Amino acid sequence: MNHKTLATFGYGLLLLGLLAAPFLGAYPVFVMKLLCFALFASAFNLLLGYTGLLSFGHAAFLGGAAYVTGHAIKVWGLTPEVGLLLGTAGGALLGLLFGWLAIRRQGIYFSMITLALAQMLFFACLQAPFTGGEDGLQGVPRGKLFGVLDLSSDLAMYYVALAVVAVAFLVIVRTIHSPFGQVLKGIKENEPRAISLGYDTQRFKLLAFVISAAIAGLAGSLKTLVLGFATLSDVHWTASGQVILMTLVGGLGTLSGPLVGSAVVVLLENKIGEFGNLLASLTGVDWFRTLGESVTIVTGLIFVVCVLAFRRGIMGEIIARLRKTP
Repeated sequence: MNHKTLATFGYGLLLLGLLAAPFLGAYPVFVMKLLCFALFASAFNLLLGYTGLLSFGHAAFLGGAAYVTGHAIKVWGLTPEVGLLLGTAGGALLGLLFGWLAIRRQGIYFSMITLALAQMLFFACLQAPFTGGEDGLQGVPRGKLFGVLDLSSDLAMYYVALAVVAVAFLVIVRTIHSPFGQVLKGIKENEPRAISLGYDTQRFKLLAFVISAAIAGLAGSLKTLVLGFATLSDVHWTASGQVILMTLVGGLGTLSGPLVGSAVVVLLENKIGEFGNLLASLTGVDWFRTLGESVTIVTGLIFVVCVLAFRRGIMGEIIARLRKTP
């Protein structure tokens, strides 16, 4: 079995597991939240892992699109599919603006410009009346998909969210394996050589930025539809740091890395308290019960361990070992 067949088999098993998850005792809303962050991390990985552009402001696209979708559905009374499309378009427009300003610089200067622009959007969301300020935009109804399918049922919403994420992930896969994606890889490896071959690298980087922002916006829009609210935490700089952590832990420049990294980080944030209680009951050490209050410390330790022991990330190391085997 070659590596491509093995990867296809693995993705097939993952899809089957996700299809059966609600019937195996998994909480649908939690899995949907995980799917949204997996899509967000995959969008970021398209920019950093395959184009070499480190954005510190990707939360702007997640949170900005979340507010657009929430407002469109709650205030304008639009259907959920239109809300998702508007949110995705909003993310793409923000990406076009941010990218047009940021790609004029390289390296840390590019990253700091994206961070500054994202912070400007954060303060705009904090002051704008339609966002709800610190209270957030709450009570967003799920509505009926195409006016027919009632999404108020968690099970119906789950399979719609799974379909949206699967299609978006396929778009990312197709983008990476297309001639356009090969040019992006060439820009990451050696931009001066790509320029010497006649490629307009600025245009390619801007388009990659817009695609990544649009998919990140879709993740934010879907998250608002699933949870029924959009808050300032979606557009805060910590969300940008979180998606960087997910991508690096899972494996930068791999398709499966962001999926694994997002699962690790989201599970840590939501289940570390239960894990600490389990350790306390098994060992008799009450200190473990405080792990739920120290999520950031535990996440930081996991990140340090991954950087020291898994330089390529979890999936990066696994893929490298599989390629070494005959």
